[in-house]
Amino acid sequence: MRTYFEFERLKTGYRQEFIAGLTTFFTLSYIIVVNPAILEAAGMPRGASMTATIATSIFGTLLMGLYAKRPFAVAPYMGENAFIAYTVVKTLGYSWQTALGAILVSGVLFTLITVTGLRKWLAEAIPLNLKYSFSAGIGLFLAFLGLNDMGLIALGIPDAPVKLANLSAIPALCAMGGLMLTGVLLVRRVTGALFIGMVATTILMLTLGLVKLPSAVFSFPPSIGPLFMQVDIAGAMTWGFIGVITSVLIMDFVDTMGTLIGLSARAGLLDNEGNLPEIEKPMLVDALSTCAAALFGTTTAGVFIESAAGMEQGGKTGFTALVVAAFFTLALFFSPILTIVPPQAYGPVLVLVGMFMIESTGKLDFTDYTELLPSFLTIVMMLFTFNIGVGITMGFISWVLIKTLSGRSSEISSGMIALAVLSVTFYLFYPYH
Repeated sequence: MRTYFEFERLKTGYRQEFIAGLTTFFTLSYIIVVNPAILEAAGMPRGASMTATIATSIFGTLLMGLYAKRPFAVAPYMGENAFIAYTVVKTLGYSWQTALGAILVSGVLFTLITVTGLRKWLAEAIPLNLKYSFSAGIGLFLAFLGLNDMGLIALGIPDAPVKLANLSAIPALCAMGGLMLTGVLLVRRVTGALFIGMVATTILMLTLGLVKLPSAVFSFPPSIGPLFMQVDIAGAMTWGFIGVITSVLIMDFVDTMGTLIGLSARAGLLDNEGNLPEIEKPMLVDALSTCAAALFGTTTAGVFIESAAGMEQGGKTGFTALVVAAFFTLALFFSPILTIVPPQAYGPVLVLVGMFMIESTGKLDFTDYTELLPSFLTIVMMLFTFNIGVGITMGFISWVLIKTLSGRSSEISSGMIALAVLSVTFYLFYPYH
């Protein structure tokens, strides 16, 4: 095992990798509660969704450790889950079964274009500024959802669609306390700050009688039956659903490539040319994890940025990923504790994850308007249409258009033209009523 993971060459060991895996798990463990909470808005049972979330995380992270041999954790993506729940199901009116069908179709396409090299080609065609804007827009979208869950903002009236909520309400005060506590823990670089803040807020609300204790601490996992293999492939293959599949494809392109390169750079895994050796392996893991996610009953899965926490603790090999997978397996049997977490506890997590994601705005090129305008449109259209897919596709289309109209068509790659054409289908089949 030591030779398999090249401990000597990478100057690491079991203890260091174990601590790294434990750190990564506690840093991203909020996904176990937050993902089912978001998908519940789409009508997906929370208990089954939690089991599906954990099963997907175990599958993807194990595969990452054993096949790709990288210290990356895999779990259902934040952002994509909100897109499915709030855009595809609640706004567009599709069933969650059809949405899962689209994710499975996307996963199969991911796999095909990964093994053929097409996915790498398309991903490399996306301009850096658009990648940064996607991250920022999704981050602000999640922050909006988090503020609503915390009880700090609420739906308003037609002339003012968002308003300040009742900040004197005890649950809202608990949520604000949790946000401040988690923020302080982050400032002090406490490992697992997001998880600790969520647990502390839950305990506070339990003490105040706002949340009820579970009937048991240990139990077998909730049945995955209500979600397992509930994919409506036929419904996902209709013309009207092309825009959804396109959006899922595009979001996974951006998330995976940005996360892989960013984490690898931080961990010193890039080669002299700034590339990740054998990048096709973690990309294939990502594609297969998305297929598994749809079959288990959850949304697109891939490499989590929180893997950086464990890598900062010295995680360099796939053994780190195996440790994370082991802790996800243990989490299966403590679901009664996890299911009592209220929105006021995981709302601050969404806000802070949004904060992490808007860091990319500092990398935008504010001097070149042909880059800045499409990036800005991407961010604001995500927020003001309450539709992540609109923002992403608008970014591709506007980037190609403004480059062409500004006489800079030579900067447009064939890959970007392909992505822009795919994005146009989103609007051709969008249900405007």
